[in-house]
Parts: sequence; C-alpha cells; structure tokens
Amino acid sequence: MNIAVNTRLLLKNKLEGIGWFTFETLKRITNQHKEHTFYFIFDRAYDEEFIFSSNIIPIVIGPQARHPFLFYLWFEFSIPKVLKKIKADLFLSPDGYISLSTKTPTLAVIHDLNFEHYPKDLPWIITKYYQYFFPRFAKRANRIATVSEFSKKDIHNQYGIPNEKIDVVYNGVNEKYHSVSEAVKFETKKLFSNNCDYFIFIGALLPRKNLKNLFLAFDIFRRKNQKEIKLLIVGAEKWWTKEMEQTLCNLEFNNDIIFKGRVAAEELNHLLGSALGLTYISYFEGFGIPILEAFNCDTPVITSNVSSMPEVAGSAALLCDPFNPEHIAAALLKIANDEVCRKELIDKAQIRREEFSWDKSAALLWESVEKTIVR
Repeated sequence: MNIAVNTRLLLKNKLEGIGWFTFETLKRITNQHKEHTFYFIFDRAYDEEFIFSSNIIPIVIGPQARHPFLFYLWFEFSIPKVLKKIKADLFLSPDGYISLSTKTPTLAVIHDLNFEHYPKDLPWIITKYYQYFFPRFAKRANRIATVSEFSKKDIHNQYGIPNEKIDVVYNGVNEKYHSVSEAVKFETKKLFSNNCDYFIFIGALLPRKNLKNLFLAFDIFRRKNQKEIKLLIVGAEKWWTKEMEQTLCNLEFNNDIIFKGRVAAEELNHLLGSALGLTYISYFEGFGIPILEAFNCDTPVITSNVSSMPEVAGSAALLCDPFNPEHIAAALLKIANDEVCRKELIDKAQIRREEFSWDKSAALLWESVEKTIVR
C-alpha cells in the first residue's frame, strides 16, 4: 500500500503530546511494515531523524500550516494534490486534521475536543476553525482513533459518531523516563531549586492546564507547610493569559515558583525523577502523558478527577478537584508530609505503568489502519 501521513508536527526539539504520539507510533509502524510505502508529508523542511526507515518517502509542500487560513489551504488544496499524485491507498492524520476534498480513505486521530468544552481558552479564530471543521472531519473520516475511552465517548456524544467507528489507542511513555539515583536528585536540586524539594508541573502553559488554580493551591500549601518547598514549571509558553499573570503576581510565595521553559527529554527525566511529586491538575485532557512519565520515574502523582485523567491514573495517583485550590493544596500537603502515602502511590504506579507502552499504541494504531483499508 501507499500510505500518506500528515507529519507536520514532527518538529525537531519541539515535540509535544501529539508530536510524540506521531513520532513513537510511526517509528514502530514504518519499521514493522516494510512491505508498505509511507509518504511523510511535511509543511516545512524536515529533520532526517524523522525518516525512520527506508520505506519512507518524505514530501514537503506549502504553505506552512500554522494558522487557520493556512490550515485550510494545506489540507484542502495541497494535500489532495499529493494524495492523487502518489495514488495513496490511505491518508493517516495523527493530529486529527484531514482533507474534505479527497476521496482517499482516511484515518483521523482525534485526541480530544477541549475546544468544544472550553472554547474561550483558545484564540477566537482557532476555536472557530476547530468548531466548524472538526465535526466535519469526524463525519468525513472513514475511521477515527482516539487516546482514551473518555475521548471516544466525547466524540460519540458531541458529533454523533457511531462507537464502532472509533478505536481507542492509548498513549505510551518514552523509554528515557526512569527513576534516578540519589546523587542525581542532589545535583538536580542544587542546580534548579536551591537545594530544596519541589513539586513539578509539565506541559504547555495554556489556560486548560489550570496553572491559575495550581498557583493558588501552592500558595495555600506554603502557608500551611513549614518546609521551604518550590514549584517548578516546565513547558513552553503558549497562550499565557493576563489572569494567569495577575494570579502569579499576587501570590505571597511567588518567588518559590520557578519557570524552566522547555527542556530535552534527558534533562526532564532528571527534573521529574528528582521531584517530590508531579502536579498535573488540568481541567480537561484527552489523555495526559506526563502522568505516565511520572509513573516511570517513581514520582508520586497528583492529578484531576475529571475527563480522562482518572482513567489513565487508576488508583496510582491522588485525585483532586481541579476547580478547588483548597482541595489541590490538601493533596500537596499529603505528598509532602506522608511518606507512607508516597510509597503506596509509587508501588501502585509501578503496576499501573505496565498497562501502557508505545509498542501497544503502535499495534493498536495499525489495527485501525487495517480496519480503515478493509472498509
């Protein structure tokens, strides 16, 4: 088969959730299925590290799809021309965007519908694009894959897509994430937190990651806790809002919040593995890969009791109400002061993490590909 793949989110040193899904699944699928030819379609110059095997043919087409008007041009004009030229048997889109202007069988991976539930969290024009096109993408796609049972139910309820048309393909976790030695923990704290214990947040800095309530909860925690514990924020600034900025400025302990920006996987492993706990209290997620990363690092997890996060964490994390800073602060206090609780969470996480791997993800995504072709 000739399988065309939307690989526009494979960007060197800039991989985030969907980019990692694309990278990890396609790296395995292309090597495991050498009998097929894969056409990786980029919207800009690509890095050779993303050409995983000899059966991949890279194609670069414009315009660079980084704005709704350019999304439209790329998917409705450039993509159909390529699919026709290469005689594609399938178009696989790991980020959910597809072309409505082609008859090529299409598999869309729709990770979540956060824009339907929290439209004001995104720039107005982005929200309008998503709300107009994604219902149409869902109905046009021959098949849909998504990353949790929660998202499957959401797609079914929001867009009326039959459940039998939607496959659940859980995310995995990068093998680079593992527990670290006491020596590494000592050096990491020396470098990044002034030799103090710290909680860590990982993710893009945008409203639904709930940084406002995390900041408020951390301030409550610091007032109640005698130890000097920091909060480390790791991630690229994406849609930083005035409300988030104002909340940060008004905190009593804002000097104990450290912004690290984006870091490479090896450094992130040290930061996460040395943390007192992961604070991942978004109010909406399709999955939540940092939960698994923390599980692999033997770092206790505090996460939200809404959307997909309880499904991913199981009983191996402290679940809290993301809309209640007092509730989040209570979880911080529990992790900071209860060594037995920390040990129990780590023990449970060591069992829970075995349920997820990129090998399993790639196998499930390939099953979706085969179902799409058969149909």
